Amino acid sequence: MLLAYDYPLLSIFLSVMWFFLWVIWLMTLFHVLADVFRSKDLHGVSKAVWLIFVLFLPFLGVLTYVLVRGDKLAEHAAEVAEARDAAAQEYIRQAAGSSGVAAELAHLKELRGDGTLSDEEYEAAKRKVLA
Repeated sequence: MLLAYDYPLLSIFLSVMWFFLWVIWLMTLFHVLADVFRSKDLHGVSKAVWLIFVLFLPFLGVLTYVLVRGDKLAEHAAEVAEARDAAAQEYIRQAAGSSGVAAELAHLKELRGDGTLSDEEYEAAKRKVLA
């Protein structure tokens, strides 16, 4: 009979495989728990039932949740990704806008230094840029 202990490399391989399978299951468990909390279509009692089921019967609970609500899990993940993308795009727009303002102010300062703009014109243009 072939035992993993007879072949040390096979034993190491099986140990690593079981470890990574455990990590994958743990990540799935955390995704399921996060999805239960962020689900807007689940309300108090149903969230509590899912949490109890997932926490007390973890393997069966996670498998059942993925089978029953797997489509919602994907929809919620997509909504979160879209919200993060929108926040990142808004931040980029704000950051680009502020550097544009700084560039305009620097250009106005150069024009005033060259004598193209008077002090009054410079102050008026600066107020307009900052508004």
